[in-house]
Amino acid sequence: MESKDYLKDISEIKHLMNKSSRFISLSGLSGILAGIYALIGAGFAYWLVKTYSNGTLLLDGTIFKLVLIDLLLVAFFSIVTAIILTTRKAKKQGEKIWDGTSKRLVVNFLIPLLIGGLYILIILGQQKYGQTGALMLIFYGLGLINASKYSIGDIRYLGFIEIIIGLICALFPGYGFWLWILGFGIMHIVYGTWMYLKYDRKQP
Repeated sequence: MESKDYLKDISEIKHLMNKSSRFISLSGLSGILAGIYALIGAGFAYWLVKTYSNGTLLLDGTIFKLVLIDLLLVAFFSIVTAIILTTRKAKKQGEKIWDGTSKRLVVNFLIPLLIGGLYILIILGQQKYGQTGALMLIFYGLGLINASKYSIGDIRYLGFIEIIIGLICALFPGYGFWLWILGFGIMHIVYGTWMYLKYDRKQP
């Protein structure tokens, strides 16, 4: 009996240590919705470019600015949705939404994204936009991997996939739009569904 009690105590201590060092309330549903937002945004951008710009984009053109706004809206709605659903999940589990662990997660996630964003702006200013899609995927993947040590470790797998897709995109820039859809749209839906079935659905 004592041996079983010791094993139980060790298991509980391990669970508490893992819970205190990782932010585990990320919602799988938010990943699914982020993927759907990306697909909608990509569809709208494709329609804009094909209809009003003959399939090409000029950095100082109106269509490019509209596409940029479209991308920002996709990011905005994805972030807001993630915050709302993750907060709701954390409250159900009786966890804090904003503590030291979640702060470290956000910081480690944003560092590669901000560096990547600045680099993309620099090369856009130099009229070099052929690798933009690849860079977005790669730096986003690095952000996920960097943040995974403070969250559910499974998100690093999505990070690796995003980086691989980004490298393929760099090799074949002519398919950048479709690889962007694969990385930010389809893979988010697949990953979000997997996380929802693995974690969220099991919650009482």
